[in-house]
Amino acid sequence: MTQNRGASAPFWAKPLAELTRKEWEALCDGCGRCCLVKLEDEDTGVIHHTSVACKLLDRQSCRCGDYAARKKIVPDCVRLTLARLAKIRWLPPSCAYRLRLEGKDLPDWHPLKSGDAETVHRAGASVRGRVEADEGEVDEEDLPDFIRLWPKRWPKRGRARVLP
Repeated sequence: MTQNRGASAPFWAKPLAELTRKEWEALCDGCGRCCLVKLEDEDTGVIHHTSVACKLLDRQSCRCGDYAARKKIVPDCVRLTLARLAKIRWLPPSCAYRLRLEGKDLPDWHPLKSGDAETVHRAGASVRGRVEADEGEVDEEDLPDFIRLWPKRWPKRGRARVLP
């Protein structure tokens, strides 16, 4: 990370353990990739991402439609905490939590850096326009038909440091 850790450093440059809950929540870039249904290969343990979204995902904003009650509505929704972060193998490489855990800076398209929630979408980092179905629309045995590689990859357009 290249940012100065002095008093003028933004909060997201602090170690994750020092973030307040509000700062922790603000670190999310709103890509929605973590809200895609994932399948684990029972033989290999490999996690496969699908293009099928959680029933609570708002496909336009790419954020949870009922964040406060998500655990009641979707009991297996994972609450991301610092303790769980290092153990979760399915976060995308562009995830701000993963980047900060690895000591890396946020990409320029992250809304905290750009000041614009739309930059995550313009960078191609979000699921906007890429969700093919909601989980209630797909039978469980058909989920393998929706396995996609893009959620596990760095977004192609997002590789550029500065967006137009």
